[in-house]
Amino acid sequence: MPPPAKKPAPKKKPASLLPDFRFEIEEGAPGRIVCGVDEAGRGPLAGPVVAAAVVIDLTRCPEGLNDSKKLDAARRADLLAELADCAEIGVGIASVEEIDEINILHATMLAMTRAVASLPRAPHIALIDGNRCPPSLACASRAIIGGDALARSIAAASIVAKVTRDRMMAALAEAHPGYGFEKHMGYSTPAHFDALSRLGPCAIHRRSFAPVRKMLSPGLEEGLDLVSGESVNLLIQKAY
Repeated sequence: MPPPAKKPAPKKKPASLLPDFRFEIEEGAPGRIVCGVDEAGRGPLAGPVVAAAVVIDLTRCPEGLNDSKKLDAARRADLLAELADCAEIGVGIASVEEIDEINILHATMLAMTRAVASLPRAPHIALIDGNRCPPSLACASRAIIGGDALARSIAAASIVAKVTRDRMMAALAEAHPGYGFEKHMGYSTPAHFDALSRLGPCAIHRRSFAPVRKMLSPGLEEGLDLVSGESVNLLIQKAY
């Protein structure tokens, strides 16, 4: 009687793929100037929204570029230092006042437009993380959902935007002590809510965001323009 057939060894799961250059190459890089664009700071209750635009030299790309959310702070800082030596970088900022005046979605688009405009050279096309492109860009654009995990230039932009904003919030923490901005970066954490309840909103809190507006106007009922902090984040994710 023949021995029973051996079961095939289970296949190893493939390692997580890092972003690559396929989108940049599709758009003509390196012959054409292709930048990646991403932002940091849509959801927080405080601080500006920061966008970055990055043009990467395909022959001198730092190892390990990835969506900034998948990297720790130290690795992000190291990659930013490497990018500063081998990439063209533009940064755009929309202030708290602009966020409150035109809403967070439009302020994000404004910051992205400013980031692209601040590049050393005007790009031929911008690859935008998300499903919507800023309407006022001076170049062509292409939206890529989940682009920070797919395109290296967008991943690079996510790192630049995140590190830049985190450093801004750390500096703002010194000007507005007691809120812990250097730790939570303005996001809706229990520590942030505790500080808000003790100290009240400060100059860099977004008054158009529901938790802050409720604190300033306790009797104000929720309506179409006043929703919970969690709903604000969900609405932003769906709209952008």
